[in-house]
Amino acid sequence: AYAKSLCDDVEFSPEDAGRSDPEFLYVVLGEAIKSGATTLNIPDTVGYTTPDEFYKLIDGIIKHTPGMHDGITVSVHCHDDLGMATANTLAGIRAGARQAEVTINGIGERAGNTSLEEVVMALKTRHPVFGLETGIDTKQISRMSKLVSNYTGMVVQPNKAIVGANAFAHEAGIHQDGMLKHQTTYEIMRPEDVGVNQTKLVLGKHSGRHALRNRLAEMGHSLDEVELDKAFARFKELADRKKVITDLDLEALIADEFYKPRDVYLLNGMQVTCGTMGMPTATVRLRGPDGIVHTQAAIGTGPVDATYKAIDGIVKVRCTLLEFNVHAVTEGIDALGEVSVLITSEQAR
Repeated sequence: AYAKSLCDDVEFSPEDAGRSDPEFLYVVLGEAIKSGATTLNIPDTVGYTTPDEFYKLIDGIIKHTPGMHDGITVSVHCHDDLGMATANTLAGIRAGARQAEVTINGIGERAGNTSLEEVVMALKTRHPVFGLETGIDTKQISRMSKLVSNYTGMVVQPNKAIVGANAFAHEAGIHQDGMLKHQTTYEIMRPEDVGVNQTKLVLGKHSGRHALRNRLAEMGHSLDEVELDKAFARFKELADRKKVITDLDLEALIADEFYKPRDVYLLNGMQVTCGTMGMPTATVRLRGPDGIVHTQAAIGTGPVDATYKAIDGIVKVRCTLLEFNVHAVTEGIDALGEVSVLITSEQAR
């Protein structure tokens, strides 16, 4: 009741509803409605239920909860411990839930939560089955997936539905033949529907500032003059090293230039020496927050260990490396790479 005095919509969520006694749940939810709750969020907290069970649970709540009326929104919140989060969420929606709590790329504790992209595209692709609209611009899904991946350092697995690198790839000969003859034979949705642009050659070293602005605008990036100057300078540097500039190159460039955190220490240079003989050695040059350039060399058990020991010598904060991932974000021998690093210290993570 107090929460209702502060806002129009109060959500009540009974923990572990998926394993709770339904009759008891109806009573608890009825009391929540009497106290002012307008959204009833039903969680499968440990990812235990099956789609049939979750459908019956939501259906029963809608039919048997005291005080249930059209002004009450039933919501679902599913976890993926048994790999059924999306299936359970869709089952809940079919039963009458009209809110789904989801996450981009399915990130979440343990095995994760229901993936936003999977639910949205299931509702869109199978509209005759569900008859529902989300109001979401699906062409932004791929970009948002990459943005979340960049900020969290959690790499999207290649075979991830909708947003994985292989989601629209067809290797089997019979599949490729079918695709060439009729795209819908093996593709139930178009890459463009989720913002995956399959244009290969976009720009080259002789392309101008205006061409870059237009292409970025087509990709959904609106830059002011200062931002465009920075992007064009980075583009020319990249074009001097690569013959072909693809949309993936441009996405990586924009993400690195405009979506990265503010630099505290700036890497001015690094040199690593290693091989089958000798000791791995790294020399690192960092510009500190005071503008002073510091240089440090270190020996380690490998190139990464040596590099971080050199950094430790400059930064003076003892850190532990938890994760180190390197993967290509574009194709070819001159591909751009992306590195995800997770470190921890006594002060922060």
